[in-house]
Amino acid sequence: MSQRGIQSVEVGGRLLLSLADEGRPMALKDLALAAAMSPAKAHPYLVSFGKLGLITQDAASGRYGLGPLAMQLGLISLQQFDPVRLASARLPGLAQTIGQTVAIAVWGNRGATIVRIEEAPSPVHVNMRHGTVMSLRGTASGLVFAAHLARETVRAAAGNARFDKAFERELAAVREQGFSHAVDAAVPGVSALAAPVFGAAGHIVLSLTAIGPTPSFDIRPRGVPATALCRCATELSARLGAGGAGSD
Repeated sequence: MSQRGIQSVEVGGRLLLSLADEGRPMALKDLALAAAMSPAKAHPYLVSFGKLGLITQDAASGRYGLGPLAMQLGLISLQQFDPVRLASARLPGLAQTIGQTVAIAVWGNRGATIVRIEEAPSPVHVNMRHGTVMSLRGTASGLVFAAHLARETVRAAAGNARFDKAFERELAAVREQGFSHAVDAAVPGVSALAAPVFGAAGHIVLSLTAIGPTPSFDIRPRGVPATALCRCATELSARLGAGGAGSD
């Protein structure tokens, strides 16, 4: 059953949503248009939001932007979102959708490290344990971190990492398609996919990894595992405030 709200708050909230969507200060007429109201209707809301610190108006241009309270609320919200906790809640559903074992890996002092595992719903399981460190070039998790971390960060954990031309091409492909894959690489008969999850600063914070027996694992870019994994990673990145992703 839907709960009753306060219509005027919801109407005024459209102005804040429009500012957030635009990502830059806006003139009154443009902001009102984006929020589907007249400038005369929008102005009193903006005055009240200004008093609260939710918006601010530039004295020179007259444009409106998000204010200090909005920024403070955003930072507090981000602090409440622990990436691993958020991702862990999605693992059971992800394993069910993909039909393979799924895991969360974070970057540790020895490389990509498994910190959460959800076993496959099928009776066929792949042996993987918490604390397992995934190799850089032989695993999907290692590849996705290598593609998005700074070179010095990778070398600090894996001093023997060699970024030769072949490896650079492989990492560029990972960044372009949005996920990595490994087939019979680290372990014969085992394949994996991994998708990056980014934090508010645009840096990779963890990877979602699906792993299973090669004969039953669909690694196609438009297959169910890759699609589900990337969709979940994108949703988690959005909740963590990521506005974009890139590699150093």
